[in-house]
Amino acid sequence: MSWPRTWLLGLALLASTCSQAELRLQLADAELSPAERQASQQLLQDALAALPPRLKQQLDRRVSVRWRSLPAQVYGRAGRFSGIELNAALLPGLSDGSSATTLTNRTHGSVRQELLATVLHEITHLYDRAQLWPPEDRQLQRQCRQREQSLGAVGLPDHCRGQTTRRFTLSDDPLLLDLAGWPQQVGRHGAREPDNHQVARSPDNYELSNPREFIAVNMEYFLLDPSYACRRPSLARYLSAHFAWTPASQQPCAEGLAYLNAGRDFARQPLGSIDPQRVYQVDYLLAEANDALASRWGHSMLRLVICAPGRPRGPDCRLDLQEHLVLSYRAFVGDVQLSSWDGLTGVYPSRLFVLPLEQVIEEYTKVELRSLASVPLKLDRVQLEQLVTRAAEQHWSYDGNYWFISNNCAVETLKLLRSGSQHPRLHALDSIMPNGLLDTLVARDLADRNVLNDSAEALRLGYRFDSFRDRYQAMFSVLQAQLPIEQTQVEDWLTQPAEKRQPWFDRADLRTSAALLLLEQAALRRQLLLAQDELKRRYLSGRDGVDPTVNKAGGALQQILANSGFLSRPAELLEGGYGLPQRAEWQRLETESQARQQQLRQLSDNLDQEVRTLLEPAHLAELQATEANLTQLGKHLRTLHKAGGGLQLP
Repeated sequence: MSWPRTWLLGLALLASTCSQAELRLQLADAELSPAERQASQQLLQDALAALPPRLKQQLDRRVSVRWRSLPAQVYGRAGRFSGIELNAALLPGLSDGSSATTLTNRTHGSVRQELLATVLHEITHLYDRAQLWPPEDRQLQRQCRQREQSLGAVGLPDHCRGQTTRRFTLSDDPLLLDLAGWPQQVGRHGAREPDNHQVARSPDNYELSNPREFIAVNMEYFLLDPSYACRRPSLARYLSAHFAWTPASQQPCAEGLAYLNAGRDFARQPLGSIDPQRVYQVDYLLAEANDALASRWGHSMLRLVICAPGRPRGPDCRLDLQEHLVLSYRAFVGDVQLSSWDGLTGVYPSRLFVLPLEQVIEEYTKVELRSLASVPLKLDRVQLEQLVTRAAEQHWSYDGNYWFISNNCAVETLKLLRSGSQHPRLHALDSIMPNGLLDTLVARDLADRNVLNDSAEALRLGYRFDSFRDRYQAMFSVLQAQLPIEQTQVEDWLTQPAEKRQPWFDRADLRTSAALLLLEQAALRRQLLLAQDELKRRYLSGRDGVDPTVNKAGGALQQILANSGFLSRPAELLEGGYGLPQRAEWQRLETESQARQQQLRQLSDNLDQEVRTLLEPAHLAELQATEANLTQLGKHLRTLHKAGGGLQLP
């Protein structure tokens, strides 16, 4: 069968048109030598080979590339003619091959690799600008570009920012902005945070200047660094989904995400690893409110329900409390003495702490006498594992400002939930109060508060952890039943001087003495907390005119604060690299974190020996009197036990 000649000609033209329907890089080579031309062409071919097919197809244009005289620190830029300009001073090294072995102080290594990254960077800018506007909107496109040049991206109207007439670019895609570090401001109807606080472990601080540079910088690493998907998995996942493509050089990632445990047990190795596949559920963990300034609306946290090694994922994992971790955005307070003014003006750094659940339970229920509610979030498996991964990324990169009102624990937690899970029902959710956030999550069917309906079952299964205040009140009721005491509330009993509690001990029977012992232990815990607050105020803030270095204990306090910062900002343990630490960096992490932890343990031991010399005489006397009460009660109980048989606790 023979085809008509006109058909063959049409097919040839169609094939020619299709073959040209993608990005072409045209070298301006009129003044180049043959060697310079060949080296330049090879650089451009390498750049085209590295780009995603979708980008090349959608950026269907001829882009001129030329060598020009540029400032020494500039490798290249997108020129005013919508082409790419490269620094001519780097051309000799490219043509003779020396640029491939000449190392720089930049993150890509060699001069040639930096040039390749520069070409990819500038092509990304061109792709980011070139939207698929309908033909009738070409005039509007020109108007928007003019307004962007005069007003900048922040001043653009909505229709120029992808809200109505065009698709989102990469750099103004809401999901990308969440991941990049310009999240939606809570309570501001879609407005974005003006500053990027993902400042630690960055490959290039230039990415923090604005979203356009962020996407261009990250495309360099997405295309050139085989470890990018392991270092920035959330962004790599986003870019792979956008382009429906994954770089062939992408390497497999090791299991587990590194984190530093900020627990107060200085005898343990703080470096740990979270395997998202071992996380059975994520709970919204709410510490109920109390009267303290920073706690009157509660505290928002997330609880990772992690299965013990070898246990299949399932409900039984909720009982592996020793494995569970808590993600808590807290103010890392330099002087540790919370100031209402500083909290309102964002003076305190906000960081994502990773804490053992058991410590969090003790802090809130025994020390602060606040109950905890642990409410499971309704996330599918993909959303859950993405959230855990995102939390690890934030742990290593985020260093924000803590504002009691506008950027508190609830706001930070909500931002993490949005960017991590990418659950569509979280996008329009707003709440600046921890207890209000839980109510909103329940109302949107994102959390299951039914687990709290049966109080006894909730306590048994770990959905609720009651404040010890109720237990102390029960012990106090035993006292009221036998002794003619005047106080009506347990707080009144605990706040009176120890010497006024002591005369009642000899009048107590076995059951009442046991109750007195538990209450005296609570009184001692309260005295230790008051002593801690006094030391923070006097020896860490400097507000009382006290020199913290006047003695060993004061110096130890200062050093503990200075040396414990790495637990909330672990990036300071590593030099170089970016994103999540990789296995090659683990040895240094283990060595550095262990050394810091041993130093903290030594400082803590020294402090335990010297701390009482720092207390005011009245506080020291009260602490010693409470300890004497415990000793007396112990002797009294042993005497009653011998006289009356076995001890039965109330």
